[in-house]
Amino acid sequence: MAARAKPKSIDEYIAACAPDARAILEKVRLTIRIAAPEARETISYNIPAFTLSGRTLVYFAAFKQHLGFYPPIKGDAKLRNAIAPYAGEKGNLRFPLDQPIPYRLIKDLVRVRVKQILQAKKPGQ
Repeated sequence: MAARAKPKSIDEYIAACAPDARAILEKVRLTIRIAAPEARETISYNIPAFTLSGRTLVYFAAFKQHLGFYPPIKGDAKLRNAIAPYAGEKGNLRFPLDQPIPYRLIKDLVRVRVKQILQAKKPGQ
C-alpha cells in the first residue's frame, strides 16, 4: 500500500485504498457494524477501528496482499483454533486477499470482543 495522507475517517481510508480492496473493506466494516451496532467508528494508528464503551473493539487495515485484522481475542479456545491459520505476530490476523475473506469468523470475533468488553465493565460505569 502506498504512503498516503492520514485519514480522518474510515470513508477516507477506504477511498485511498486500491480499488480491489475497497469492496472487501466495506464488507468488513458492515460485518463489524452488524455484529456490534453500538460500536463507534474511528481512526486509530492511521487505520480503521471500532470502539465500544471507550475501549478498542477491533482494528482492520488493507495491505498489499492481505487484510490485517486486530482482535485481542483471549479465552475462547474454539475461536483460537478457527483463527490459527490466519495468525500473525502479536495477535494480529492476516486474511489473504487472494482467498475468500472469512466474514462469518470476523463476525464471531467481534461478538466475542463485545462480550469481553461488556463483561469487563465495572458496575456503575
